[in-house]
Amino acid sequence: MRNMSRGICLLALLSLVLFASGCSKKNVGQVDEEVTPPQQELGTRAPGGDMGMEMPGSDGGVQSTPQAGALAGAAAFEDRDIYFDYDKFSIRPEDRKILAEKAGYLNANPNAKARIEGHCDERGTSEYNLALGERRAKAALDYLVFLGISRDRLTTISYGEEKPVDVAQNEEAWAKNRRAHFDILGD
Repeated sequence: MRNMSRGICLLALLSLVLFASGCSKKNVGQVDEEVTPPQQELGTRAPGGDMGMEMPGSDGGVQSTPQAGALAGAAAFEDRDIYFDYDKFSIRPEDRKILAEKAGYLNANPNAKARIEGHCDERGTSEYNLALGERRAKAALDYLVFLGISRDRLTTISYGEEKPVDVAQNEEAWAKNRRAHFDILGD
């Protein structure tokens, strides 16, 4: 009985090693990052500053900020994309403020739902870019959820490289195409 237990444990460990090694291949450069909310300590405000959020103060009390900064309307919500570095899906510090503004709009419009589109530049295979676009859209969704938006108000879709905003084949155009775009679905 004891040898059988060892055999099962050894077989499970071997299966895990084989599975992990088989999942590491990709067609284009490996993306080695996880989507995680920004590090935030107690006593600090959420990224984006004045978004009407309450955060614990250093004295244990609650700081309240005005609702200033909520976007004026759906058009303003949809007009600002966030951008990503090449072959990455992590939210850049400068784009956290844009997402905080979008969260402010969604908080001010509780019936509004949003779709987040993930886009890539043309480099890489179609399959890889669809997967990377999905990771980008999900990173934006996760950040909005971190900011307090209900997950059931957000959906994602990946277009990969299929809907470029700039068709030129240079770094400036590619940088414009590595983005997450936001659409309001209902208000």
